[in-house]
Amino acid sequence: MSAFLRFLGSALAWLAWIAIHARAESALVFQTDFGTKDGAVAAMKGVAYGVSPALKQFDLTHEIPAYNVWEAAYRLKQTSPYWPSNTVFVSVVDPGVGTDRKAVVLRTKSGQLFVGPDNGTFTFLAEAPGVDELREIDVPRQRLRGSQESHTFHGRDVFAYVGARLAAGQLELADVGPRLTNDVVRLAYQHATGSQGALVGGIPVLDPQYGNVWSNIGNELFLQLQPKYGEVFVVKLRHAGRTILKRRAVYVRSFGDVPPGKPLVYLNSLLDVSLALNQGDFARQFKIGSGPDWTLELRKVPGAK
Repeated sequence: MSAFLRFLGSALAWLAWIAIHARAESALVFQTDFGTKDGAVAAMKGVAYGVSPALKQFDLTHEIPAYNVWEAAYRLKQTSPYWPSNTVFVSVVDPGVGTDRKAVVLRTKSGQLFVGPDNGTFTFLAEAPGVDELREIDVPRQRLRGSQESHTFHGRDVFAYVGARLAAGQLELADVGPRLTNDVVRLAYQHATGSQGALVGGIPVLDPQYGNVWSNIGNELFLQLQPKYGEVFVVKLRHAGRTILKRRAVYVRSFGDVPPGKPLVYLNSLLDVSLALNQGDFARQFKIGSGPDWTLELRKVPGAK
């Protein structure tokens, strides 16, 4: 009987060990502006693999336009809500690498961790779900061993290494470095507003594959106009205050509700107001861009269908 109890105790201890270590491993998600033409992304993943071969590594994207912190910030906002609460994101769009910009780890109120430069990348996360804790990475103490003389690849030497150790349960947030006030560098942009029958918002990104134009005008604000499928709206698109395009478009459920080549207003997958051409490229045809200098105004045409 005693042998059985010893066996049972050993088995329970082994199962507890497995449970603890299985729980400690989190998904590690990478985003950069590096592209995949060279070995930069592979080097980062190699560092993470060296920390823990068991880590599950994923790519958000490595096709952020070079130095475009704004788009990096939006892609985190777009994708992170669909990942588990313990996911660790490493986002490296870092034109200030090697300067005095802070290297940080942010924990959101949803429990996710974000590792990268504090240069505006975490603008939208600070708004929602919000910052729970913010730590500056003690770079001399936390960087990859042997990388002290390297000053231009913090993605490999600092961020991938720290992110992998956090995801593997080898590093606690409290040990990353000193705690900062719960705010990050924020990028200025046009928030969505509504007044006198018109809605105004920013154009954060384009759909790069199809040329659809996404706004930050959410469905709740759009409902103030009491829209109905088939109604016509006037849209104005401006860049740095200058009107680039003014035209009419019909509000529909999906692209195929208008003939090919015709413009439409629809709600995208994030339930934000967007513009498209059915089987066409709205952005290319009308020379529309995106970013904090671009805005969209939307107004219903009374009685028009």
